[in-house]
Amino acid sequence: MSDASSPGRKRSEKCRSPVSGLEIEVLREAGEWENGTEETVRRAAEHAYVVTRGGEPAELCIVLGDDALVARLNKAYRGKDGPTNVLSFPAAEMPDTVAPQEAFRDELPLLGDVVLARETIEREAETQAKSFADHLTHLTVHGVLHLLGHDHIDDPEAEEMEALERDILEDLGVADPYAGDAAH
Repeated sequence: MSDASSPGRKRSEKCRSPVSGLEIEVLREAGEWENGTEETVRRAAEHAYVVTRGGEPAELCIVLGDDALVARLNKAYRGKDGPTNVLSFPAAEMPDTVAPQEAFRDELPLLGDVVLARETIEREAETQAKSFADHLTHLTVHGVLHLLGHDHIDDPEAEEMEALERDILEDLGVADPYAGDAAH
């Protein structure tokens, strides 16, 4: 997903945080993303990482996409039609490349990729009466938590993940995204 040779792709500089040790690459793959988006997703991803992992060095990629891209990925990897707001591809679940470990000795541990769908995020933010930036921040945190092994398949896991999201988002000045849910 992070091949820089394709036309239309725009890579950000890889930035390693001196606080968390997390190196984040943001790739503008598709969609009309505003200036400042990279900073928003970096800040959200880094804070989610610091809260859950502290300062262990690692890297991840955040792909800024559109509904068409995310719909293709959703169909290919999850068997589901249509776009979704965020997809996470944890490196731990990727097929083994059988590459010799020596080739990656100096590399940071790869957490995986988070892919965001611009139009879906915008529609959801409008429907939920949230700012686009706050919803984007929430979905970035949500995606990073998936890379770190959190899930919401069953109720106890969902409650734990949502509580962690609330804490992280509160630190970032984002209102509780679940406050309006009937189940909470």
